[in-house]
Amino acid sequence: FLSLVAEFCCGFFVILILGNFWFLAVLYLLWLYLDWETPCAGGRRCQWVRSWTVWKYFREYFPIHLVKTSELNPNHNYLLGFHPHGVLVAGAFGNFCTDSPFKNLFPGLTPYLHIMPIWFGCPFFREYIMCAGMVSASKESVSHVLNNEGGGHASVIVIGGAEESLNAHPGSLTLNILKRKGFIKMALKHGAHLVPVFSFGENELFKQVANPKGSWLRNVQEKLQKMMGFALPLFHARGVFQYSFGLIPYRQPIHTVVGSPIPVKQNLNPTTEEIDQLHALYLQKLKKLFEEHKSNYGIPAHKSLIFE
Repeated sequence: FLSLVAEFCCGFFVILILGNFWFLAVLYLLWLYLDWETPCAGGRRCQWVRSWTVWKYFREYFPIHLVKTSELNPNHNYLLGFHPHGVLVAGAFGNFCTDSPFKNLFPGLTPYLHIMPIWFGCPFFREYIMCAGMVSASKESVSHVLNNEGGGHASVIVIGGAEESLNAHPGSLTLNILKRKGFIKMALKHGAHLVPVFSFGENELFKQVANPKGSWLRNVQEKLQKMMGFALPLFHARGVFQYSFGLIPYRQPIHTVVGSPIPVKQNLNPTTEEIDQLHALYLQKLKKLFEEHKSNYGIPAHKSLIFE
C-alpha cells in the first residue's frame, strides 16, 4: 500500500517537472533541502491526518485489535519491538500511525513508528508519512525520540526489517532477530524500557510465492534487498469482487499484543556482554508473550517461535 502511494507521489512530481508547473517542483525541491533532517528530529505528526475516517475503515476491514497486557508508565520512554514484519505491517500502521485505541490504552505515551530512511526521499509522500507519525529508523532518529526528558515517548521498531518480509507466509513463525542487536544497544544507551510486541495474524494477510532459503528466487530477492535496502516479496491475496486472486489483503483478524516492559538502566557505553545478556532476556520475554497468548488466536499448541 505504501509503495503504491509512494509511486503515485513520485509520478505526480514528475508531472510537475514535465508540465507547466516546473517552478512548483523547484520550490518543493528547495523545501526538501531545507526540511531534510526533520524525519530524524521527531517528524511532523498531524492529528487531522491520523484521524482520517479511512483509517477507521482500514482497521475494521481485518479487523485490527490492540491488546494491552501491562501498564506502561508515561514517565518513562520505551522501545517497542514489533514482530513479525509480515508483508503489509498492517498491525504496526493501524495501531501506531492512526487514531487507534493506543492513546486510550496507554495514556500519556506518544508512539513513533520508525521506517527505512529511503521512504523520506520520496517527494510529497514523505510529508504524508511524517503526518501519520512515522520517522526515520536511523540511529539519530531513534536517539531523538528516546532522549525526551520526562518520558512519554515510544519508539516502535519492526525488528525483523525488510528481510523478514520474505518469511511472511501464512502459518510462518520465523523471526529474523538473532543478529539484530542494535535496538538493544539503543535501549541501553538511553535507558529506554524494552517492550516486546507480537502481532498475531500479520503473516496471514497474503500468500507469497514459495521462496525457501537456497532457492533461486530467494537468492535473487536477498541480493536485491541488499542492493536496494528493501525486500520484494512476490505475494497475492484477493480481488475486489472475488477471492481467488488479487493484491487486496485477506480479511484476517490481527491482534497486536503489547507485552510487559523490561526495565533498562541507562548505560552510555554498554559492553558486548551486557548487550548479549539483555538481548537474551528480550528473546525470553518475547517467547513467553507468544506462548501465553497463542491459544487465544488459533496457533496450535505444538507451534513455537523460530529465531534466526
